[in-house]
This record gives sequence, structure tokens and C-alpha cells, in this order.
Amino acid sequence: MLDQFPKGPNVFDPKIPSAVGSHESLVQEGRDKAIEDKKFVQDLTNELMNRIITKLPPEVTDKLDVMGSLRDKIYNYINITYQNMMNRYLKTVEDEFLKKVRTFIDREENRQMARYTPREIIELLDKIAGPDKFNTGEIEKSIVNMYGHLHGHIQREITEIEEMTNALLRQKTDVGALVRGQNAYAIMKAVFRDNPYNPIHVYDVKVSINILENELISPIYHYQVPLSLIIKEAIQHRIIELIDKEIERINESLIEQGKAELDKTEIIFEKIRQIENFTSDDKDDENSTRYTILAKRFIDKIEGLRAEIPPDEYDPLNIRETIKKIFDIENIRNRGYNTAVNVLTSILDTSKLGYQYINNFKNARVCIIKEYEETDPEKLPHESYKIKLAYYDQNQLIKLREEYDRHFEAFEREVKRLWQLVYQYYLKNKRKYNIKDFDDLVLKYMPRDWAKEYFEANAENGGDEVKWQELGFMDPEETIVEESNPHYIPETENLFRRIKFIKDLLQKMHGAEKPLERVILEERIDFIMRRFSEFAYSINPHHIQPGLILELDITTIKRKQFILKRMAEVINEFLFQLSKGFTDVAFAQYTRRRSTVRSDIDQSFAIQEEKESISELAYKAKELTAEEEKKEPQVKGKADVSPKKPVEKLEEL
Repeated sequence: MLDQFPKGPNVFDPKIPSAVGSHESLVQEGRDKAIEDKKFVQDLTNELMNRIITKLPPEVTDKLDVMGSLRDKIYNYINITYQNMMNRYLKTVEDEFLKKVRTFIDREENRQMARYTPREIIELLDKIAGPDKFNTGEIEKSIVNMYGHLHGHIQREITEIEEMTNALLRQKTDVGALVRGQNAYAIMKAVFRDNPYNPIHVYDVKVSINILENELISPIYHYQVPLSLIIKEAIQHRIIELIDKEIERINESLIEQGKAELDKTEIIFEKIRQIENFTSDDKDDENSTRYTILAKRFIDKIEGLRAEIPPDEYDPLNIRETIKKIFDIENIRNRGYNTAVNVLTSILDTSKLGYQYINNFKNARVCIIKEYEETDPEKLPHESYKIKLAYYDQNQLIKLREEYDRHFEAFEREVKRLWQLVYQYYLKNKRKYNIKDFDDLVLKYMPRDWAKEYFEANAENGGDEVKWQELGFMDPEETIVEESNPHYIPETENLFRRIKFIKDLLQKMHGAEKPLERVILEERIDFIMRRFSEFAYSINPHHIQPGLILELDITTIKRKQFILKRMAEVINEFLFQLSKGFTDVAFAQYTRRRSTVRSDIDQSFAIQEEKESISELAYKAKELTAEEEKKEPQVKGKADVSPKKPVEKLEEL
């Protein structure tokens, strides 16, 4: 390739003028560079020899001529040094000159390109805003979006590194590794248990997160919610914003008057007082303040209107249909739920968690995502997950609670029936297997009245002395709290104890023998135990509040925990993007006095003004009003205002 361009800038030859490594240059115009260099070295050698001979005595110079001539040594040394200096100089000059030439060429090319405008650039200007008015808004938005995405990816990776580092430092493998401390309030249930098919090496983890309605950044509505309710909630949100602005004005006026601002409690009371200025309970009056933002006639038009209008009633020019179209364009009904699904799927993608199954029930506001489509737990791998995202309102929770109560009653009934059957089987076969227990000793050694009282007190249906809790403790009496929100913890523990007791009873009777009756009873006990364990593993809807529910069922290897660590990132990122979070105002305002905090250190001669709060001013104003009413002048004495008796004319005469 270099042979085609013998005079190019990359040609290396020590003899070709201006080539790389050459001592000849085209600029020298025929000068012999070798002769010039040789003359330069010889002159410098002669000058140095003359100085040595002149300065040193002859006997010293004779001794220097050992193993060769002194002139030859000096000549070789100067020649080598000169060549090294010239090579370094030429190399440095070439590099610097090349940089300057390239910079000069780039600057000149930019000048020429600025003067020349191709046809493609003119077309681009026409598409954006015309050649006479160049608008860079769209380009700037694209650049901002690119930088935003880049910043998001960097932030996500930094957050992932931070989470993994914190997990390593904390060395947590329990619930603390799943949810951060500031998000722990959202946990409804988190359970680690051994996998029934591989209990030594595999965990089954269940985590349930509840995001309340007032914590959601974007509100979620059911598909069947009336349009009027959505509009009223939007108006309510606007009214609350206006009340907040009014509170800000009150605080600003108090500051200008030199008084203290409203504290959090006073702000709540002031907001309540401001409500009547923006809305009222008068639904029939068109001039009511509740119809200030939207007139009553529009709300009456959409009363009872839901997500769908029957085709025979649909008229695009009606007011009702037009209002519905406006809200459908804004997508207020579906916006919150769609955002939640998009956030969850995008987090799964960025967290490197794929899924082969997704079923999005849009109208029911339920989305199920599974890593694998297979439902049999025996066939699933040891690293897998299942996610259920659902939105529940108060009506749905009421139905779920009723169904949960019926399920628990059914399990309790079945366990009691199984208990009665096994216990009767035990009583009838005790003598056959030569078994003696405490009840036999009571009948043998105690009086008949004492034994009767003992069996009545410890009967299963309860006696006068104690409730039947031979296997556990007595339950406390339920209050209104337990009746409204049953948790079934004592009842569940009691049922598990019963199942374990009757299983041990069969083992006590038969030992290693396996008669048909024992096999049938143990199969039924194992079935009830397995089903009841699944029921106790589920979420109690009595303690779910209306809002968004995120349920995760994770299967992970105990020593690896790949899915568990990834799901921790998913949960925390999901809460960060959808939830406003929880902050306690009382803790934010409360400041604990420390022993190191002293008020007498920062002293001043200025008069300290004690500002009164608006509550104190309100009470003082009320007291002043009462005192003024007491100071009003009152009439002393009594006045007779009864009508006088008429005087007859005869008496006057």
C-alpha cells in the first residue's frame, strides 16, 4: 500500500528527502546534511581538544592516551550525543507541528462548513420551524430525554450496588434483606418456610405489601366506578389544594404581624374551619358552594354514568357523552392502574427477571405475573417467583372477609369432626391395645362425684369452670376490636395442636403397625393439615386496607438466594415509584432535650419576644368578649309593667 505513495507522510527511508527517519529535507535545497553534521562534530571536537591541551600539563595528557586516542574518544562521544539530541528534537517538532496543522485544518474546515448549507439542513430547518426561525426545542427535548434515561440507568445501577453492599454489610437473609427500614410499614405479611418438597435446601417466601389509597401518587379507580365519583374526587382534591393555599396565606400574615406560625395541630383545626368556605352539604341548591367549580346541571347529567354506555342510548352530541369523552381522553379511570403495571414490568426487566406468563385482568384491576407458566410446584425449579398485583376497594374487602370467615369455620368444623372420630376410635380400642391413661386412673381411684365433675369441667363443648383448652391456654374475651378485626391466631394455634395431638395418639396406639383404620385416618389428617397450612399461609383480609396489594410467592435456594435478592430491589423500587411514603408529623416536630443542649450558652442582651399561637389568641379573644358582655350597663331596681286595673266612672264621680 505504501509503494503506491512513495512521497506520502508515512514513508520511512533514511535516504529519501523528507521521509520519516531521513536526515535529508526538501527544504535544504541541495545541501548535504551528512557533510554538515560531520563538520559540526569535527569542529566541536577540535575546540574541546584545544581546551584540554591548553589547560592540562603534557604529562597528564600523555597518560590520558591509554587504550586509544583521546581525540577519537571525544569525537565518538560528541557524535552519539549529537545524534540522540537531534532525533529527540525532530520527533518533538514533528508531533507538535502535526497537532498544530490538524487544529488549523479543523478550524478552517469548520469555517467553510458554516458558510455552506446543504439542502438536507434546509429541509431539516423547514421541518422544525423554518430556515428564518430555527427552533431547537425538539432537539433539546431529545437531548434531555437521552440524558434523563442515562441518568436513570446510572442511578439504578448505583442503587443496586448500594443495596447489595448494604445487604453484604448487614449479612441479613431474612425479611430485613427484602424491605428497607423506611418501607417496613407497608408489609402485611412476610413468611419464610421450608419448601415441602426440598426442606433442607430450598425456602418458600411469601411477602405481601399494602399501599393505601391515600399513599398512592396516582389514584386508582375501578373500571365500574361512576364517572360522577371520579369528578367529585377531582373537585375534592382541588378544594384541599385551595385550603392549603389559604393556610399558607394565614401563616404569612402571622409572620408579618410578628406572631408564631400555626403548628400541625392548629393547621388541622384551621383546615376544618376553612371547609365551609369551599363546599357544603346542600345538594339541592344550585348556588351552593359545592357547585362553585362545576355547576349542578353537569353533575346531574352524569349521575349514575359508568365506564360504558349502552349502544342504543349513545349520542355523541349529548352533554353526558361529551363529558365522558373528555375524561376518557385524559384516561383518568385507567391511568393509575396502568402506571402500576408498567412500573412493575419495567422494574422486572431492569432487574434481569424475565417472565413467561402474564395475565392482566384490566377491568378487575388484577395482574398476575409468573416466571414460568407451570403451576405444579413439584415441577417448578428451585429459583422461581409469582407476583399478584391487585387493587381492592372497601366493598371487595367486605366480601373477602366474609369468605375468609366461612373458610375458617369450615376448617374448624372439619378438624373437630376428625378429632371426635379419632378420639372415639381411641376410646373403643384402648382396652384392645392395653392402653392406660389419666382418665382411667380418675375412674379407678377417685369418687364418682369427683370424676363426674372432672369430666364435665373438661368437656369439649366447655364447662362451668374452664373453656376446653386442655391443649392450650384460655382465650381472652373479645372486645369490639377483635370482633371487628378477627385475626384467628389463638384459634389457628389450637387447631394445629389438635391435629398434632390426634396424630400422636394414633402413633401411641399402633406404634410401627399400619392397620387399615390408621392408614385411612392418617391420610385424612395429612390432607386436612396440608390444606389448613395453605389457608394459614394466606393473607387475612380483615387486616387489609383499601388500596394496592402486591403479593409475592418466591422459591429460592437457601445458599444462593438469587431471586430473593432481585425481588428485594423490585419491592423497594416499586414502593419508591408508586407510594408517597409515610412520615410521622409528631416525630418530625418532636425534639428531645439532650444533656449537651444548654439554653444559657447563647446569651444576649436583647429582649426575647414570646410569640403567641393562634389558639392562644382565639381563647383570649373569647375571654375578652365574655368580659365585655359582663361590663355592659344593667338597669338597677324593678319596674312594674303590669297593666293597671281600669277605674270605673262611678268611682271617679
